Amino acid sequence: MPHSVTLITTIAVSFGLALLMGLIANRLKLPVLVGYLVAGVILGSNTPGFVADMELSAQLAEIGVILLMFGVGLHFSLDDLLAVRRIALPGALVQIGVATALGAAVAVAWGWDLSAAIVFGVALSTASTVVLLRALEQRGVLKSVNGSIAVGWLVVEDLAMVMVLVLLPPLAGWLGTSAGSPADGPTPDLLVTLLLTFGKVAIFIALMLIVGKRVFPWLLWHVASTNSTELFILSVIAVAIGIAYGSAMLFGVSFALGAFFAGMVMRESDLSHRAAQESLPLRDAFSVLFFVSVGMLFDPNVLIDQPLRVVATLGIIIIGKSLAAFLLVLAFRYPLNTALTVSASLAQIGEFSFILAALGVSLGLLPVEAQSLILAGAFISITLNPLVFQVIEPAQEWIRSRSRLARVLERSDDPLAELPMSVASSYVTNHVVLVGYGRVGRHIGEALIEQGLALVVADQNREMVEGLRKHGIHAVVGDAAEPAVLIQAHIARAKMLVIAVPDALRARRMIETARMLNPPIEIIVRTHNEEEAALLRRESGGTVLLGEHELALSMTRHVLKKFGK
Repeated sequence: MPHSVTLITTIAVSFGLALLMGLIANRLKLPVLVGYLVAGVILGSNTPGFVADMELSAQLAEIGVILLMFGVGLHFSLDDLLAVRRIALPGALVQIGVATALGAAVAVAWGWDLSAAIVFGVALSTASTVVLLRALEQRGVLKSVNGSIAVGWLVVEDLAMVMVLVLLPPLAGWLGTSAGSPADGPTPDLLVTLLLTFGKVAIFIALMLIVGKRVFPWLLWHVASTNSTELFILSVIAVAIGIAYGSAMLFGVSFALGAFFAGMVMRESDLSHRAAQESLPLRDAFSVLFFVSVGMLFDPNVLIDQPLRVVATLGIIIIGKSLAAFLLVLAFRYPLNTALTVSASLAQIGEFSFILAALGVSLGLLPVEAQSLILAGAFISITLNPLVFQVIEPAQEWIRSRSRLARVLERSDDPLAELPMSVASSYVTNHVVLVGYGRVGRHIGEALIEQGLALVVADQNREMVEGLRKHGIHAVVGDAAEPAVLIQAHIARAKMLVIAVPDALRARRMIETARMLNPPIEIIVRTHNEEEAALLRRESGGTVLLGEHELALSMTRHVLKKFGK
């Protein structure tokens, strides 16, 4: 052919092999990300056979990073984060500190200089949001309290890593020499560079939050009014890539930060859900190229040459930072199930670790060996993550089978775990127990209170329970799937149990407890699945409301009422 087809060859081979390896991974019950990474290993220079163009792959990977972070920004809700801020913000920051210290300590013991050790530790401290979201979606707990805490935790980690990516280049010179002269402090030039960097970032963020929040939603509405799906998708992608590129060129911030804020301000539009949905295929496609390009960098020989270091790296990822998160969640007096879920969520590393490792090597802060160890840790931890999630239930049963250990971990002296002694016995007789005070439960609770009905709320969110009590609403904190929580809500004397959380497995446990302690109790439960609805009807003997069915009935009644029917 008279013209070069290197780009087409790279894309074609990457997609084709990623598809094949992804299918194999899926058949083996592994995350498809593992297949994409393996495809990259096969195409890389460290394995025999065809070698893809590394430079082109790196540029395609940058587009993948931009679209990935744009997607994170589209799903980032300040309100959702604020709802779990008391645990997600301090918990994530402390966990990052612990994991960084563990990684740095191990790296120093290997003889690395301090700058390499710090960057290595930071790279091991953050988990993959992409892996987490898929894991929670597969288990149907993404919208649960545990899911919200885990996602909020990782959003804080993502924001922290974005700041690390922004600050690392100006700090590189000082970090690169500080190991040799630890007594030296930051030079005036470094301080000026840092101030300029923060100033540029502040100006960029201000422009995005003040101007972008008005311009981008208006742009989406204007393009949507053309009724052209192609133009709408084009506008979304143009904003994502254009802002990412412009932010890097004009303000010196990373592509990742620019794309994240582009997605976050785009979320302000009522069309943000459509933007997320219609840009998803392109984001997924380029994210595949990102993971393939990461795999190209991995040297499998590290598994043979440095097996003990790979094991140590995995120990920090799967055990070290997960154990730190587990203890932190329990220290905040959240249930054992929440602590185990957050720990499992953090037992892997992903995209930010890859980006940070590549940046560290390019700046001369990390040895190539460190990047190989990080990639090996990512490979294995992502592969093992589904197994870690499967261990949650057995681990919970094992802990609770040892009453002394369970009492220590569950913190039974928690004042929010039981109703105050001042609550009258008459109030908790023939009352309603409402499980979950989220978007659905809140409307139910407000309506019951307005009608003067006695109500006790059970919710896993401590901040929610504290807020309810401040407003005079009786509530207990904990996972209502555990009998102790429903007992504290006086389920034995309740007239009705209303389950407003969309978790069929936990709902079945609640129903079992309620029927055991109060056989004639009336039960109302919600679900979004026909099969689950049929199963819950058989087991509960109560009323099961299917979300889509109830919405259709409400709309039908409204239409018929307008026509006088």
